[in-house]
Amino acid sequence: MPTLNLRAVLAACTLVWSTALAAQPGMEPVPDRPAGEGEGPYPTLVIRGATMIDGTGAPPMGPVDIVVEGDRIAGVHLGGAPADAIAGADRTIDAGGMFVMPGFVDVHGHNGDPGKAPQPSYGYKLWLAHGVTTVRGVSFYFGPDQPDLSDAARSEANTITAPRLIPYAAFGDKWPGGTPDTPEEAREWVRWIKAAGYHGAKFFNSETPEVLGAALDEADRQGLGTVAHLAQVGVAQVNARKAVELGLDGVTHFYGHFESLLEDGVVPEYPAGYNYLDEQDRFGWVARLADEIVEPGSEAWDEYVDFLVDSGVTLSPTFNIYSASRDVMRARTLEWHDRYTLPSLMNFYEPSLTNHGSYYHDWSTEDEAAWRKFYAPWMRLTNEFKNKGGRVTAGSDPGYIYQTWGFAYIGELEMLREAGLSPLEVIQAATINGAREIYQPKGEEPPMGRIAVGKLADLVIVPENPLDNLKVLYGTGHKRLNRETNQLETVGGVRWTIKDGIVFDAPTLLESVAAMVEAEKARMPAAQ
Repeated sequence: MPTLNLRAVLAACTLVWSTALAAQPGMEPVPDRPAGEGEGPYPTLVIRGATMIDGTGAPPMGPVDIVVEGDRIAGVHLGGAPADAIAGADRTIDAGGMFVMPGFVDVHGHNGDPGKAPQPSYGYKLWLAHGVTTVRGVSFYFGPDQPDLSDAARSEANTITAPRLIPYAAFGDKWPGGTPDTPEEAREWVRWIKAAGYHGAKFFNSETPEVLGAALDEADRQGLGTVAHLAQVGVAQVNARKAVELGLDGVTHFYGHFESLLEDGVVPEYPAGYNYLDEQDRFGWVARLADEIVEPGSEAWDEYVDFLVDSGVTLSPTFNIYSASRDVMRARTLEWHDRYTLPSLMNFYEPSLTNHGSYYHDWSTEDEAAWRKFYAPWMRLTNEFKNKGGRVTAGSDPGYIYQTWGFAYIGELEMLREAGLSPLEVIQAATINGAREIYQPKGEEPPMGRIAVGKLADLVIVPENPLDNLKVLYGTGHKRLNRETNQLETVGGVRWTIKDGIVFDAPTLLESVAAMVEAEKARMPAAQ
């Protein structure tokens, strides 16, 4: 009988999951940033009168004047900046009554492919319009000869409208040498991506423990970050515990945790007729893992949480990307889809046998109930990990399962709050924690992620207090009843996003995205 080739199975799976995991001919180049789309950086920019949430976990304070010189914060003045700084400012933003935070960091980004969002600026603008100034791409694009590095360089030079882009490469991708299958080849691949300019590596645990361990060790030597989606096909050999023991920096999603906490046996139980390549099976069954794990709060549970904390691993749970699993009807009708989600993207989201994440082929009440139950221990694990000193970060994994760029990120912040993080802890996860996850492998204190003198001028200014209500960060704002007029009003939405000292008008960015959506609708054939 032939031996099962795990790497071949994973390769087949990725072909089924999504065209995004294959080379992507047909992506449109990102246009140069047009005149007037973002202004600055200024010799001196003053943001006046805001209440500051600095990202470190410190309580809000204000009014505060923030002085920016070029792309750096030059002063943070409680009670007001010096008169000469105000008088000599090249631009002043009146932020009285508003709230200013560090620019948000999304640690789990992908960009579109020709089948759903062929113009990368669509996602880039939606991120910026929601205050996201830094994105780690895991990967932004899959396949060789893609613009991961050139987009990152153009963003660093601010010649395109985009957040700061931190490109990672998926293991074995990008180079011409094929998937490494020996420890020596794994090390060679890691050195190759370092020389090419990538900041880290994303693993799907299709490797043997020996190959993965060599790659992780070499990445550490090279100052590269590592993160893993511990796919179900490989998790019997490398679950989260094993991957962390081998030196993994970060675990994303939920994969690998429950398999490390099984109450009986060393591999999960599968129902009769289960087929991993049928995504309804894959995603419908995985929620049932909640019935196979040790009791939350038990000695075995606590030992695993302590192990994760002691290891120094980072968790980026990406709760929101799976939220449709517990209420697909709500996800399908989210209020921003009509104006801001491309028709091609909505089509990609629909149930499909070929599109990764479009798995709700016959999604039932039982499936949704299982997922609601599944979230309880997953969120508890994340919150207890945080309470014991572990680092949690915010990642959105947009472009799948009805989760549109930007909006998905704010949804993730709401779900971190649901998991038990306090509002200040949510902002901390979204700012300094994400920045440190990216820069710690380099042995560097991040240049952004908190509001402090000398840091990059990455800031987000919001008219409403996000600590009272994270919904005010959505581009569509928050609807509430005016109790004096008995009229419904919309409040919130990011007002300005500042990246490298360049001031972007967030509503204007949203209007440009809405124009993309309308243009695509106009090109669609008329309904018969």
